[in-house]
Order: sequence, then structure tokens, then C-alpha cells
Amino acid sequence: MEVLPISNETYNNEEDWDYPAYPDSNEPALVEALSKRLEAELREAKNTHLMVGEVLLPNGLTHRIAQDIFRIADNEPYGLRGCVLYVDFEGEGINKKLTTFRCDPSTPPTFEVYLTLKQNSASWNNFLPQFLKKITRSGAVMISSDYQLSLKKLYRSSLC
Repeated sequence: MEVLPISNETYNNEEDWDYPAYPDSNEPALVEALSKRLEAELREAKNTHLMVGEVLLPNGLTHRIAQDIFRIADNEPYGLRGCVLYVDFEGEGINKKLTTFRCDPSTPPTFEVYLTLKQNSASWNNFLPQFLKKITRSGAVMISSDYQLSLKKLYRSSLC
């Protein structure tokens, strides 16, 4: 066993003890990456689950959702890396599960976030007669700026 010399450090105030929670965390980059991933998953779901010509999103919606998920993940043991995201859609007589993905497949999931996107019921598309909807690019779904997030923890805290 080797004995290593330790120099005595003096800490003058509490700020010397503070360390950033995630020294290599880059919040804007993580939020942007999650936003882009969410957009890509919605693009894929457009063709596979919704089967419509277009899905119209309000400007900045995916970025706002990503920020909210990042805030939720801040209190979790692995942060955003431990998130499993379930995306559902509610619309005119439609309730569909669009996609599910893990934010970091190499990290064990510690919590699940359920995102429910809703169809905008006040869109111009609802005023068109049914036969015109069929003609126009096989339909378009307009997503509302309202959405719902819910959290389910996959662990038990000893602090409870």
C-alpha cells in the first residue's frame, strides 16, 4: 500500500465547497438535441401512425416541450439520460400512441414522461367540407400549442 501526501487545503467560505451539479452539462445543446429528436420522431409517426399528408406544429412547440422535459429531468438521478418518452396524440375521435424512445439507450431508465399532443380544434381545416378535406393533400393535422406532460418514476426514493 502506498501512502500519498495530502496537502491541507483551507476553505474560507461556503462557495469553495460548491460544485456545479453537472460540470459538462450544456443545457441549450441538450434541449436543442431533444427538440430535434422529437421533430424527427413526429415526422416518422406522420407516415406510420397518423397517415396524413402534413402535421402542422406551432412555431417553437418542440423546443418548449424539450425545455419542460429538461426541467422535469433535473430532479432525477440520471437527469435526461434516464428518460423514456411516450408521445400520444388526441384528436377528432383519434387517440393514438405515436412513438416511444429512450433519451439515452445506454443508461437505465429511471423515469417515464408521457407527452400528449392535442389536435387544434379551431383550425381552418375543420371548416372545410369533408370531400374537400379528402382532395387536399390527403389531409392535414394541426397540432395545438396545448400539450400535457406527466411523470412516472421508476424507482422508490428512500427520502419519502
